Amino acid sequence: MHILLTRQLQDSKDLIQKFKSNGFKVSNLPLLEISKSDYNETKIYNHNAIIFTSSNAIRFLDLKNVNKNILCFCVGTYTEKTARSNGFQNVFAADGNVRNLKELIQQNLSEKDNKILYVSGDVVSYPLDKELISEGYNVERLINYTVKHNENLDLSFLESLKIDMPNLVYVYSENSAKSFLKLIKKYELVDYWMNTNLMCIGEKTSTVLNVIKWKKIFLFNPGEEEFLLYKI
Repeated sequence: MHILLTRQLQDSKDLIQKFKSNGFKVSNLPLLEISKSDYNETKIYNHNAIIFTSSNAIRFLDLKNVNKNILCFCVGTYTEKTARSNGFQNVFAADGNVRNLKELIQQNLSEKDNKILYVSGDVVSYPLDKELISEGYNVERLINYTVKHNENLDLSFLESLKIDMPNLVYVYSENSAKSFLKLIKKYELVDYWMNTNLMCIGEKTSTVLNVIKWKKIFLFNPGEEEFLLYKI
């Protein structure tokens, strides 16, 4: 079985190792280019809670002046793992869905709990900070990285892909799906995916790629990648 992972290599290393140890062929095609942004460091002081909707937000944050004992809310298990490995002690994790993360925050913080720091990239699929502010929470957003679409494929990778098309493709965000669709159209790969199962996080992600004919489309949460192998 050939599996295509579309996150940054740093985020895919553990999964690549697991799949390869089970005898699967694994290819990696990062669909987004992630870069650190300059930000106002004074924003990271004096908060009661911090929110991360991606592990990149943690990686690109100068953590030496961040109180690791404050309440830390993460969108999913992978982000939770990154937060804990960087010293955060009081971590709450949703199941990979930002709306569920919002509910988790509301269950553990009252509107009177002030100074919540939301760390994210420049592009988000759901306006979490605005939603919380509209319900009485005091949230400040800090953007510490930028996201750009990967617009080109290595030609040798492209040729090897055509020869051995993946049985499974994992796509992790709506933004990644848009990048993937652009590449598919640019390199005239629209008709190559009929025997490939598409694995998407969320309906928005799958909707973007639904214009391509896939064998089947599945929805999943981060951490379920291995489990999905038994569904096909």
